[in-house]
Amino acid sequence: MLAIAKLNYLRISPRKVRLVANLIKGMLAKDALAQLAFIPKNASRPLSQLLRSAIANAEHNQKMSKDGLYIKTITVDAGPTLKRVQPRAMGRAFTIRKRSSHINLTLDIKDVTGVTDAKNVKTVKATKDAKTTEVVKAIKAIKK
Repeated sequence: MLAIAKLNYLRISPRKVRLVANLIKGMLAKDALAQLAFIPKNASRPLSQLLRSAIANAEHNQKMSKDGLYIKTITVDAGPTLKRVQPRAMGRAFTIRKRSSHINLTLDIKDVTGVTDAKNVKTVKATKDAKTTEVVKAIKAIKK
């Protein structure tokens, strides 16, 4: 199941928002919130609000647990551009483009084991147990 949140018409350039969005892509949701709290960019505050909204959507609408959520996709697209005019020398005009962004954020649950069927889970556990016994034997051999 996916939890989706959207932020439209954010009055920050998409290029500036993508700098922050690429930092948190693929992270766990709680780690991304902690990361956004310390990023010194103006786009970090709206992105953290959007992430909190997506987490709330996941808990309330999809009945997902907050712990296993990670950022599956985050896309930053260009919104409408406001065009303004600044006067320049000799009667000319310079166009100022005030850009806006549309952000789409999708959360999903991270599979902890990475294995889906029970047969493979047993083999993974068996190999982990074998590795730990080998490590214990090596440590005992070193102590002797």
